[in-house]
Amino acid sequence: MPTPKALRPFAHREYRVLIAALAISIFGSGMWAVAMVYQVIQLGGGPLELSLVAAAGSAGLVAFVLAGGIAADRVPQRRLIIAVEGANLAVIATVSGLAMAGLLQLWHVAAGSFVLGVGAAFFFPAYSAILPRILPAQDLLAANGMEGSMRPVLQQAAGPAVAGMVVAALSPSHAVSAVAACHLLAFIVLNFLGQHAQAAPTNGAERDGRGAAAGAGAGAGAAGTSFLHDLREGVRYTRQTPWLLWTLIWACISVLFLIGPIEVLLPFVVRDQLAGDSRMFGFLLAVMGVGAALGSLFTASFRLPRRYLTVMMVSWGAGSLPLAAVGVMDSFWAIAAALFVFGATGSVGMVIWGTLLQRRVPPHLLGRVSSLDFFVSLALMPVSMALAGPAAEVLPVWLIFLVAGGVCPVMAVIAMAAARMPDDELAHPLDRSPEAERTTAAGD
Repeated sequence: MPTPKALRPFAHREYRVLIAALAISIFGSGMWAVAMVYQVIQLGGGPLELSLVAAAGSAGLVAFVLAGGIAADRVPQRRLIIAVEGANLAVIATVSGLAMAGLLQLWHVAAGSFVLGVGAAFFFPAYSAILPRILPAQDLLAANGMEGSMRPVLQQAAGPAVAGMVVAALSPSHAVSAVAACHLLAFIVLNFLGQHAQAAPTNGAERDGRGAAAGAGAGAGAAGTSFLHDLREGVRYTRQTPWLLWTLIWACISVLFLIGPIEVLLPFVVRDQLAGDSRMFGFLLAVMGVGAALGSLFTASFRLPRRYLTVMMVSWGAGSLPLAAVGVMDSFWAIAAALFVFGATGSVGMVIWGTLLQRRVPPHLLGRVSSLDFFVSLALMPVSMALAGPAAEVLPVWLIFLVAGGVCPVMAVIAMAAARMPDDELAHPLDRSPEAERTTAAGD
């Protein structure tokens, strides 16, 4: 019986090691999100102090994500990932030790949050860049789908739930200690990642005439170049690659228009249109998370579509359309269905997008391009949330959701046309059908 496509990456030892460590680490991150809140409260902090601690983590992430992408293209990714996990362990263990000793102060928690944000800025570009080194190209879609389905389950549901129980049964400091234990276990597991994971990468970029040898040579030469030179090289490649540039432009617009209404205005929709409370709001977010997990798992179970750019943009554009009606819905299940569709289709597009970066971006630029993508999203999220409140003071909420849900599909069509994505995906085929592979083999 053939192995289901979603499970095929697990046939590779290095992937099993990497994904096990990632699962433990993101479960710990989910626990930290709750443990940190109640640790701040136990120290006498209020909303202002909690905001400052949370902002410290975001600041570390945004400030260093571009440097993280450059590091992923310069430093062996195995070494970088292990170093980051070791730093996470040191930070959380220090916070835990100070808390247990009764010496912890708010600035310790804020500093720890900042360092964890910096660690994430270095970890995720390196993780994205190492996958093509340890997996064959045809398994990357399944690997990205597995991560996409695992993250909402572990980081947004299981981790916070377990941390909440530990805080209630013991104390916030015990929950922080549990987070430290997660990072210790992840650090140990990562050290089983084989040294051969640092070999020259082989991904789909060779099909565009950029071989692995050329990429390795460029990466080796990068050691003597400056930070700004490396950054300009990544930006220049993005500007000169239409499908990549226009996807990022679409992402900028979607983040700007969608994140604020969902994060800031949806609680008021729940209160004013559904007469609900925080529990109903939390449940709606959980529904969106379930949709995201199922969408990722669904995408991982199939071959990369032949029309991969079209499927990606249609998923994102059409999937945001139901949000246009959220501002006028008075049914809980209708809003839940809209958020489920948004979460599921968003994940379908994200899994394909992550796979395309790994398949079509030259190996020596993958870290930088991934970090640019990350930076664009991170930089505009707070802007969107900052604008949503003032916008609701002068415009009705239903109109804001209508514009948000309507702009993104239109921009998806514009991006597809401007980048000529239908022509591009046919000119650069990736996964071929089994019939085409058999025909090619017979011809050989």
